[in-house]
Amino acid sequence: MKKILKFAGYIVIAIVLIVVVGISYITLALPNVGEPENIKVEATPQRIERGKYLANHVTACVDCHSTRDWTIFAGPVKEEALGAGGEKFNANVNFPGSVYVPNITPYHLKNWTDGELFRAITTGVKKDGSAIFPIMPWESYSKMSREDVYSIIAYLRTLKPQRADYPERELDFPLNILVHTMPAKATLGTVPDEHDTLQYGAYLVRIAACKDCHSQANKGEIIEGLEFAGGHEYSSPNGGKIRSANITPDKETGIGNWTKAQFLSSFTQYADSTHKHQRIIPGEFQTIMPWYKYGKMKVSDLEAIYAYMKTIKPVKNKVDKFSPAELRD
Repeated sequence: MKKILKFAGYIVIAIVLIVVVGISYITLALPNVGEPENIKVEATPQRIERGKYLANHVTACVDCHSTRDWTIFAGPVKEEALGAGGEKFNANVNFPGSVYVPNITPYHLKNWTDGELFRAITTGVKKDGSAIFPIMPWESYSKMSREDVYSIIAYLRTLKPQRADYPERELDFPLNILVHTMPAKATLGTVPDEHDTLQYGAYLVRIAACKDCHSQANKGEIIEGLEFAGGHEYSSPNGGKIRSANITPDKETGIGNWTKAQFLSSFTQYADSTHKHQRIIPGEFQTIMPWYKYGKMKVSDLEAIYAYMKTIKPVKNKVDKFSPAELRD
């Protein structure tokens, strides 16, 4: 019996050592995406203009990295603090920890090299080599063309510096360990010719990370077969639960019966100078879809997105877009 207990003790010690070594490797050796490139992005007017368009109206970097006015439907960005970050993800929105969206104005990025910014955007690794939690859809951004990433970097350097600092993130166990394994090397793409409507639309959908928000996921992985079918659940800023829409061309539960005009109008109405802000009171339906930013996308780009979305697999998935808080207690 003593020999059995002694042997069992050795096994326990061995298991503990393996776990310790494994965790040490993950936290000390990962992420491993390589050193930042030694690059200097020339801030040409063309790049700044392209980067401004992408960061505001396609990749939506500025939308996520700014505070939004949730008293208004669709939460328009508070332009006076553009890029200053500050939105908080914590237990109140069912987030496993506490994360503040960082400041991306030159106040915070002044000591970042262009190579470090390029690595952060395309691989999910910070200046200090630590992992960025994939609230930022760097996996989608990793498919951008190099020139488009350069353009975004050039534009970010032009933002008005905003003096805003936030606490370091805190992630719950085991996410605080697993986050080190998430970054990956970029697989950069190319911008298709705009006349190749379907390929160009696919590129825009990819870098806008539409699939990330409009697909249900399990433990961070999109559920196969439900791509773009909606149902991804979020805590509403105004209380209750909201779910992303089914944007597949299914005619019953998706956008299969939408005309091009209807699709375009759903976006461009928010860019119309006559559009009136709709005030939202706590408990009413709210959306996190950044309509005000996407609404100013080029009509030709929206048309390309529409054309591409009509070609993807239709998925029948009826989505209940809103559940008031009182109905879930």
